[in-house]
Amino acid sequence: MNILISNDDGVYAPGLAVLAEVLVAAGHQCTVVAPDRNRSGASNSLTLDRPLEAIKHSSGFYGINGTPTDCVHLGVSGALSDGVIPDIVVSGINAGANLGDDVIYSGTVAAAMEGRHLRWPPIAISCCDFHPSHYRTSALLVAELLERIDSLEVAPRTVINVNVPDIPYAELQGVEVTRLGHRSAGEPPLSVLDPRGKERFWIAAVGPAADAGEGTDFYAVANNRAAITPLQIDMTQHQALGSVSRWMENSSGE
Repeated sequence: MNILISNDDGVYAPGLAVLAEVLVAAGHQCTVVAPDRNRSGASNSLTLDRPLEAIKHSSGFYGINGTPTDCVHLGVSGALSDGVIPDIVVSGINAGANLGDDVIYSGTVAAAMEGRHLRWPPIAISCCDFHPSHYRTSALLVAELLERIDSLEVAPRTVINVNVPDIPYAELQGVEVTRLGHRSAGEPPLSVLDPRGKERFWIAAVGPAADAGEGTDFYAVANNRAAITPLQIDMTQHQALGSVSRWMENSSGE
């Protein structure tokens, strides 16, 4: 199939290269379009205040001076692949987990989401260590998922979020379909002074897992299993429609 590969760690990220290498070796046609630098945490942002520049590197990868969503937005149009529209977007391999509430901020997941209108559901793939030693485990798992993607039956605009322990492939204890766990609130921003004595703030670490029991993505990864979590784009809280309607009716009657 024709695959658009992107990420949020940037066009020089080792996980991107390993993913492309494995998928090309599996016989797929791959176009790689990624940010020109690390854009982790960019979520679904688009660049609307300036035009974007696409630079083709010696690797054949395109680097874009924009966000992960910008990259996939360009890639799915066929503008960088002689008009060929990809069948699927695969985003990653991210250095670090995208578990639970991480998906709200993740540029890796956001890049996948931008491929939600293509033939097959997009895949976001993350290796659960900030300095992975075993990207290939994640890449091989993606190749296996693509072999069976044509039998996947999910609602339109579903995104498949995959988190893989940073272990050798032979040590992987299987794959588990999970729900998202949840984290506690993140650490407070860290106050620092710049060289001119002006206060600045570093965004601090994410919160620890608060809902990480059996059935969650946190639990699967902690037990050396890959976690596969289907995500939906529709953020409507359907169960709350009735209560919010009653709330508004009561408010207007006062």
